[in-house]
Amino acid sequence: MTTGLMSDIYMFVLAILVGYEVITKVPSTLHTPLMSASNAIHGIVIIGAIITAAQARTTTGYVLAFVAAFFAAMNVVGGYSLTDRMLQMFRKRSGPTAHHDGSGQLQEKS
Repeated sequence: MTTGLMSDIYMFVLAILVGYEVITKVPSTLHTPLMSASNAIHGIVIIGAIITAAQARTTTGYVLAFVAAFFAAMNVVGGYSLTDRMLQMFRKRSGPTAHHDGSGQLQEKS
């Protein structure tokens, strides 16, 4: 194995370990907003796939560029749809409002 390949493997393994440690320390209340934002960052991967497709000279290169663009686009759409669903939880609902009656039960106002 070449030195460059070993360096890349070490970097990849280090990124996996650091990523695992960071994700396991995130509280569950922050997990969804952080994941939706990080999924949206995959727009950069789409740009990389476009650049790869522009430089591809073989069928394999075109296929890999298409697969990368497809998965990155799917991740971006998923990130934005998840963010939209999350933000809908914080919008005011129309219709009757509810209030607490002190017993821990929600009672509808009439």
